[in-house]
Amino acid sequence: MKFTTSVIAAILATSTYATPLAARDDAAPSITITASYAAAATSDSSTSSAASPKDTLLTQKLLLADTAADRYALLPSNTQFQFDFNQPKGLGGKGGDLFAANRKTFPALVGTSSGMAVGFLGPCGFNTPHIHPRATELQIVVEGKVITEMLPENGVFNVPGNATSGRRVIRTELSAFQMTPFYQGSVHTQFNPSCDNATFIASFNSEDFGTGQVADELFAFDDMVVQAAFGQAIDGADVDKFRKNIPASIAKGVSECLTTCGIAARR
Repeated sequence: MKFTTSVIAAILATSTYATPLAARDDAAPSITITASYAAAATSDSSTSSAASPKDTLLTQKLLLADTAADRYALLPSNTQFQFDFNQPKGLGGKGGDLFAANRKTFPALVGTSSGMAVGFLGPCGFNTPHIHPRATELQIVVEGKVITEMLPENGVFNVPGNATSGRRVIRTELSAFQMTPFYQGSVHTQFNPSCDNATFIASFNSEDFGTGQVADELFAFDDMVVQAAFGQAIDGADVDKFRKNIPASIAKGVSECLTTCGIAARR
């Protein structure tokens, strides 16, 4: 399946999406689960336990340590070298969850230039187009099937050197223990086309890889900017309506999958 403009528009109009658990009234205060890569709109990390001022101070000390040996002295407990991805997963009734290990959520990563995330996509789960500004991602599927698409950058066309041939979209269909790269700064997305859960593991060559959900960021601009970006495709009066329907996290998508799996679309 190719994520065409019409498909994306349908997703924006009909999708349901995962709300960061920490923002819910019934959420446990010690747990933050965001459904996008290390970043919801208000956070740059997913954590197994909320970062405390003490943890922040530890990260700062690790960043300022003179040597690697000094860092070990700041991490005296063996448990500080263990990160647990076994968190409660809310796959029922929403698109999925993602847990990220970065230098804020896992201070032992300071100095490693490495990070990692584990993503859980529910049936028809759709991780909306996003970028990682400071890292290349290597993603391997360990359960189920995941369809990915990536737009590398300007100037990459279906026919090299021929802009009229259209932008090249690199598409993969990954089964268990198959992998694809998402290059730093590239726009990419993942979709679970089945009625079963899918799980992937993502590694990053940065301990602070960051994330930006493309549609969510675009619609955060002033209305005139949004209108200019879309030309006549969106009337100015409709900008707010579209903005409310932008999924900022892993979203249920694509009507064919929803129908096949008997999942009702949000109206």
